[in-house]
Amino acid sequence: MQNHNEFKISQKADTEIKDMPTLNILICYLLHKLQKPINTEHMYDILVATGLVNYFYYQDSIAFLLENGHIRTEKDENGDENYVLLPKGAACAKTLKGYAPKSSRDNLVMAATKYFTRKRNEKEVDIQYSETDNGCYISARFHDVKNDLMVLKLFAPDMTQARYIGEKIMCDPAAFYSGIIGLIIKNEEVNYDLTDN
Repeated sequence: MQNHNEFKISQKADTEIKDMPTLNILICYLLHKLQKPINTEHMYDILVATGLVNYFYYQDSIAFLLENGHIRTEKDENGDENYVLLPKGAACAKTLKGYAPKSSRDNLVMAATKYFTRKRNEKEVDIQYSETDNGCYISARFHDVKNDLMVLKLFAPDMTQARYIGEKIMCDPAAFYSGIIGLIIKNEEVNYDLTDN
């Protein structure tokens, strides 16, 4: 019973960051931890789209960090805007990280890790869904640098199950591809029992 109650409490726990100084520290901490600039849209997705921070706190925090010389925006070779950590922001990340709860730091780093893994996976695999009269097809195209490694088409009874299959493939496309190749390599002709002849 106690485990069930703990689960219910953890489900209701609010993990959204609502404290501006903490959020300022966390943004600097994330940039410091990754040791590279972050595309402005990616930063938004990591913090806001995941539900870690609401839109208004995010906008206020970014504005504060830009105005006070903790971060700056810089265009990359593709012309995309990126947030770059400045020395003042790095000092903030190093000296003040203890003021941001470890759980918030962990949630932020995990959200960023999952986000960038997902972005990498989307470059390796293209998944398309097409509905039919009696179900849905999932087409998965596994890319290499110049060629397609594998094109796979699966049937699912409905779009919900098709999307579930697609999400499972996207969890780790390399492991999925390796698993398929492993099954092919292990596949052998059926041995028939002819002892009764």
